[in-house]
Amino acid sequence: MFKLPNEVIFYTIERSIKEYRHFAQKQLWKAFPDITVDQALIFTLISSNPEMTQEELSDVLFKEKASVTRMIELLRKNGYLNREIHETDRRRFKLTPSKKGKAALDKIIEIIKQNRTIALEGINQYDQTHLNETLNKLIKNCTK
Repeated sequence: MFKLPNEVIFYTIERSIKEYRHFAQKQLWKAFPDITVDQALIFTLISSNPEMTQEELSDVLFKEKASVTRMIELLRKNGYLNREIHETDRRRFKLTPSKKGKAALDKIIEIIKQNRTIALEGINQYDQTHLNETLNKLIKNCTK
């Protein structure tokens, strides 16, 4: 029998992601009204791995390269990132946290941790692991 969209697991997965992103954005905006969730993720990735390319960032975050470029530019314009020509590859930029970015980084990471803790409240480690395994099976089925 055919099920309506809101009766299948894919609907629940998508809704949970959207609800989490909405919740996470509200929490982030309280401290940083000029940063989106995606920008915060890019910023933390760049801060922890400055050699990461924009292509690698787009792969990790499931975003188009042009979107990643726009987000990086906004982080730069808002004073969180410095951008310089890469020392060994002039086609690339070296991205590093600015003074303002370094000051914000710990707070951003703390907000992300708090968001995850709140969202996972009441879901024990076994259930989290089982859910992750199940979702990875779904991914594998769709990428055969």
